[in-house]
Amino acid sequence: QVQLVESGGGLVQPGGSLRLSCAASTNIFMFNDVGWYRQAPGNQRELVASINVGGNTNYADSVKGRFTISRDGAANTVALQMNTMKPEDTAIYYCYARTLRHYDWGQGTQVTVSS
Repeated sequence: QVQLVESGGGLVQPGGSLRLSCAASTNIFMFNDVGWYRQAPGNQRELVASINVGGNTNYADSVKGRFTISRDGAANTVALQMNTMKPEDTAIYYCYARTLRHYDWGQGTQVTVSS
């Protein structure tokens, strides 16, 4: 079972930027895709961004043009660059790695967008 460790969360003002990073304990190219979900209080967990083994990316409509997902195969890390952040981006962000129907999850990192 892979271990996923997130870092980079925190408090940011509206319009600001944060960069999340997820370190995997194994080769991230072993997975069908890796990426980020988020969950705000009272809401279901939703997909934010993903990148598959072929390098194709997918984004939630709410973050398109503001967030960018990337990966470093040598370091086995996945990053989420978040720009022009909004209060509605406030949530716990979870890194994931998927193999067919199986998901591995990180512990989550809190992101708060507030003035």
